[in-house]
Amino acid sequence: MTFHNYKFLIFSDLYRVTGSVRISTLLKYIFKGGAYSYIFWMRTSAFTYEKALLRYSIYPIAHIMLKHLHYKYGIAIPYKTEIDSGFRITHSGGIVVHSQCKIGKNFTLSQGVTLGHTNRGRRRGCPVIGNNVYVGPGAKIIGHITIGDNVAVGANCVVTKDVPDNSVIVGVPGKVISQKGSNGYIERVDYERFLHRKEED
Repeated sequence: MTFHNYKFLIFSDLYRVTGSVRISTLLKYIFKGGAYSYIFWMRTSAFTYEKALLRYSIYPIAHIMLKHLHYKYGIAIPYKTEIDSGFRITHSGGIVVHSQCKIGKNFTLSQGVTLGHTNRGRRRGCPVIGNNVYVGPGAKIIGHITIGDNVAVGANCVVTKDVPDNSVIVGVPGKVISQKGSNGYIERVDYERFLHRKEED
């Protein structure tokens, strides 16, 4: 990961929460705590661990902060998890994501969600999540399944099979009830034009 990519990730995440890409807003949300602070230190741990000089200077601090916020807010997302830009956690607490999950752009995650690994069967492995996916409170997505783009997963839903693009899925086990998708649940995804403008200034 380059510094340019790292900066893009932390500001895209910030924009999803605040609608701002200002340095002052970034500092405020890092130090006020909460879910964005966890995401920031998660991204920072991933970036600094890859760099030889930073691994022995900034990475230990970032990792300590990440561990502290893990216990404080009940969020367990390893820094090695592959998560694209615009990641947002709406409410913290009881969140568990396996490090081998692959997650697309503009993922919105609620409290009590598990993205987990299964050890046997044809679904052995971890979920692959598309772009613009919303996962409601208490939902569980388990095994090597694919959640398509623009999907909304309802509260307390248990998903163990592939979900096609633009679906709304609810229930235990999860069933697709419409093709309205995540429209209305995923906000502030136009950060690329703001961040590119910021780089040009």
